[in-house]
Amino acid sequence: MGTPEYSRIAPDVKLGRDVKVYAFVNLYGCEVDDESRIGTFVEIQKGAKIGKRVKISSHSFICEGVTIEDEVFIGHGVMFINDKYPRATTAGGAPQSEADWACIPTVIKKRASIGSNATILCGVTIGEGALVGAGSVVTHDVPAGAVVAGNPARPITVKES
Repeated sequence: MGTPEYSRIAPDVKLGRDVKVYAFVNLYGCEVDDESRIGTFVEIQKGAKIGKRVKISSHSFICEGVTIEDEVFIGHGVMFINDKYPRATTAGGAPQSEADWACIPTVIKKRASIGSNATILCGVTIGEGALVGAGSVVTHDVPAGAVVAGNPARPITVKES
C-alpha cells in the first residue's frame, strides 16, 4: 500500500493487501479489504466496511454504518447518510452527542455501481449488480440487477443501441 504524505489514516484502520489510497484521504475506524482503491478527498468513517476490489472515486463520503461489498464502483462525489432525523442540538438546545441519535445501516451488494453525485439515504440495500444513475437520490431498496435513476430514484428501462 502506498500512502500519500497528505492522507490521514488512523491507527485503528484495517487495510487489506494492495489497497491504494490517494492524497487527501481521511480514514478512521473503518475496514478496507484487498485491492480496493480510495480516490482523492474521500472520507470513510468508523464502522464502515469496504470489500475487495472496490473503487471509490474522489470526493465521496462513506459514513458510519455503511457496508460496501466486493467489486462495487462508487462514482465521484457520492454521499451516504446514516441518520433519518439529523439535528445539531437536542430538544433542550445542547449539542447532540452519539447517544442522541441512531445510526441506521446501509448495504451495497456485490458488483453494484453508483453514479457520480448520487445520494444514498440510510436504511437501504442496493442489490447485487444494480446500477444507480448519476445524481440520483436513493430513498428505497434497489433490487438486484435493477437500473434506477432520478429523485427519488426509480427503475428505468435501458434502451440498447
